[in-house]
Amino acid sequence: MSFGSVPRACVIGHPIAHSRSPLIHGHWLAKLGIAGAYEKRDIPPEAFPDFLTHLRAHGYVGANVTVPHKQMAHHLIERRDAAAEAVGAVNTVWYEGDMLFGGNSDVHGFIANLDHEAPGWDVPDARAVVLGAGGAARAAAFALATRGIAVAVVNRTEARARELAEDLGRGISAHGMAELPQLLADADLLTNCTSLGMVNEPPLVVDLGPLKATAVVCDAVYVPLETGLLTDAAARGHRVVDGLGMLLQQAGYGFRKWFGATPRVTPELRALIVADLHAGASTTSAIAARRPNR
Repeated sequence: MSFGSVPRACVIGHPIAHSRSPLIHGHWLAKLGIAGAYEKRDIPPEAFPDFLTHLRAHGYVGANVTVPHKQMAHHLIERRDAAAEAVGAVNTVWYEGDMLFGGNSDVHGFIANLDHEAPGWDVPDARAVVLGAGGAARAAAFALATRGIAVAVVNRTEARARELAEDLGRGISAHGMAELPQLLADADLLTNCTSLGMVNEPPLVVDLGPLKATAVVCDAVYVPLETGLLTDAAARGHRVVDGLGMLLQQAGYGFRKWFGATPRVTPELRALIVADLHAGASTTSAIAARRPNR
């Protein structure tokens, strides 16, 4: 269904004001000359099941789903793609006929970002180290394993890493932090999928000394755009990949479903989002500067 003749999609979260998705999709709609709309919908958890299952009645052809609703969407939608099934989270929904389908575009976004920003990263018999065991780590580990990469998941709580490895299988192993130096020595890719290093979060402290010199270093965090991990890795001569590309690459998955066209991730789009991130950071800093010390 559409609002008149214009197809509408949205991003659903709580809160949702921070989302850059409308800016991304709005840019693509304008560039491709498509008469469509993409909106933010702040839906609290108690209202989410009814809103999602009646999405078409609200005038939407599909939606992105973000925090805190991804796991709930997985439970509510019966038809899911392999990525959503494996990761246990749905972040993109669309209609096929009268049936609502769910997918997980983070899997595609993670791999597409690496391919775009660090061509040739997936060398023969490649090994990857994934830090974390949450949703982002699940998406990254599944994506890498599907590509045929041996994946070592490292987490401070090793039991969570083991749970991830058991759920996904596919040559994924689980490890505690004590094993990290040895794993880095053999790694062709190191990726941070924790929130450490993000604005208002503690820094990620990792000794990159043992890391193979040819390894690529990736961070799923994109606020800030250049994390401490990426700064340290670049100083050592590693190729680095920031998290913004993953956000941009994953967005195209839903756009194709809803609007029937294939968008491109261009330098112009990246510059648009970077400028918005910087503007947001400036506003946050100005507000903080006006607050009295406590």
